[in-house]
Amino acid sequence: MFAKNIKESTGPGYYQANGIYVTCVHCQYDKFEHGYAQLNTAFLSFLNLDFANRSANTLTCHRCGYIHWFNKDIKRMR
Repeated sequence: MFAKNIKESTGPGYYQANGIYVTCVHCQYDKFEHGYAQLNTAFLSFLNLDFANRSANTLTCHRCGYIHWFNKDIKRMR
């Protein structure tokens, strides 16, 4: 039971952004893998301070692989 709950919380899921359910702009699917991507800036990279850059939320469509980027928080739905 515990392993099933872990898999459900880390595997593909349904998400909302700004109170709106997210669907893929390419294939209209609604299940995504969540991730993060760092938004590097030339200045901080030059100073070798990449860790200080902001990061964005990414949702990768579980059907077609299209990556959606979000600069604000997103919410995983059950």
